Amino acid sequence: MRLSAAFEGKLQEYMKAEFATAERAVTLGVREATDGLKLSMRRQVTSAGLGQRMANTWRGDLYPRGQNSIRAAGMVYTKASRIMEGFESAAVIRSKDGWWLAIPTPNAPKRGVGGKRINPSNFPEHSLGRLRFVYRSGKPSLLVVDNARASYSRKTGQLRGFRKASDRAVSKGQGLTTVVMFWLVPQVQMKRLITFDAEARRWFDRLPQLILKNWPD
Repeated sequence: MRLSAAFEGKLQEYMKAEFATAERAVTLGVREATDGLKLSMRRQVTSAGLGQRMANTWRGDLYPRGQNSIRAAGMVYTKASRIMEGFESAAVIRSKDGWWLAIPTPNAPKRGVGGKRINPSNFPEHSLGRLRFVYRSGKPSLLVVDNARASYSRKTGQLRGFRKASDRAVSKGQGLTTVVMFWLVPQVQMKRLITFDAEARRWFDRLPQLILKNWPD
């Protein structure tokens, strides 16, 4: 009986130690897969030219937090899901009202009235002039500003932007130009720049290997 009791006691301790080892190996493997997928998606975004700020919207969380578990789980997600879905599915973007989709040209200011991203509804006509619609058959139509004047840097001579010409300049016709501020198109198809589903499957398939790698011999 003593021998049997000693054997059972050691077995229980052994199984407990093995379970703790398994918990640690599973948690480390899942963490490595989670971090790997997150960093891979960030690299895809930066390689696509979308910038580090957009790349950093990809996050990874491990559950349960702060402890090892045989049921450890990782979740990789982005705070810009609608944008990322568009770049993965090569989505077609259409105007909300069914007419034109306005794409700012490099001539347009980055921000409109109120500090929001520029669009025809918040275009600063008070400082740049009124937008005029120009229809072009078989080509993108335009929104332009007439009677604008170019502004150049005194130091470098580079073009800084455009401004509304004064009444005096308009009356004399000095240095006036028409500037294209928006291209108008019925729709735009986004390029497929990221592949989240395929990358997620690749890291999921690597998970058993990652768990075994963290399991001591």
